[in-house]
Amino acid sequence: MQTTRLGRTGLTVSRICLGCMTYGEPTRGNHAWTLDEQASRPLIRQALELGINFFDTANGYSDGSSEEILGRVLREHARREEIVVATKVYFGSRRAPNIGGLSRKAIFFELDASLQRLGMDYVDLYQIHRWDPHTPIEETMEALHDVVKSGKVRYIGASSMYAWQFAKAQEVARAHGWTTFVSMQPELNLLYREEEREMLPLCRDQGVGVIPWSPLARGRLARPWGHSTPRMQSDAYGASLFANTEALDRPVAQALDALATRRGVPHAQLALAWVLQSPGVTAPIIGASKPRHLLDAVAALDVQLSPDEVAELQAPYQAHPVVGYE
Repeated sequence: MQTTRLGRTGLTVSRICLGCMTYGEPTRGNHAWTLDEQASRPLIRQALELGINFFDTANGYSDGSSEEILGRVLREHARREEIVVATKVYFGSRRAPNIGGLSRKAIFFELDASLQRLGMDYVDLYQIHRWDPHTPIEETMEALHDVVKSGKVRYIGASSMYAWQFAKAQEVARAHGWTTFVSMQPELNLLYREEEREMLPLCRDQGVGVIPWSPLARGRLARPWGHSTPRMQSDAYGASLFANTEALDRPVAQALDALATRRGVPHAQLALAWVLQSPGVTAPIIGASKPRHLLDAVAALDVQLSPDEVAELQAPYQAHPVVGYE
């Protein structure tokens, strides 16, 4: 397993991060396609055996059961000091006053709840899942600084938002001497490259680690165009991301299919190799519901794309509407 540093920090992470949205009780939350604990355990253990030390979850995944499952498996099979556990805060588990968002009250409450579910004293990377338009960014950044200073969080990161919002948050933190974000988690894949315009150059300039979500476009780049799976059919959020861009996405997927056929390499490996070679990317966050998904992800680290092949994959891309920020 290849490793690298997360941005300008001294934190060592594997170049593949295991996303744990796939793992959670199907009867909890709104993801009926998740794997329960019995089915999740072998995959998390396999990731550890392959050398993956970076795990990403969230308080909102399957009503917190993703954190519960991940925490139990890691406590049994990993050394805490060697692994990097990331979780997130923003989405609320229900509609009620002070539930969700990025207020000081919500951050303190949700962090303690995440730690309890994980069965851990601290998280390595605590990320804001989205931008909160209803809370002053000063309140959010000070609260995040305070949870770092409390010892419950080692580093802080952010996820999908506009580049101006991320830059504003960083500047607010610097102006007050507070902790700044060390990572950004944007959507990035061959079908959605809008973050290349502003967010990725900003992160490279500022030394911020980039850990993209959905590097295989919710499975659309893991197989020939038009092939579906039960997961894809029941993934309402994934459908919303790509529902209106099929005409734009088909030529990109066909270019991937042509290269996969010519090289005799699985689609998933090529698509993930493209993300891995993108300037500034630290570790794509991959989902794995089958052992071969993890094997393909690790194999992608050894796939070398020539400049001509990169150009071939990128040429059909056309601008997309910005999605995923809500």
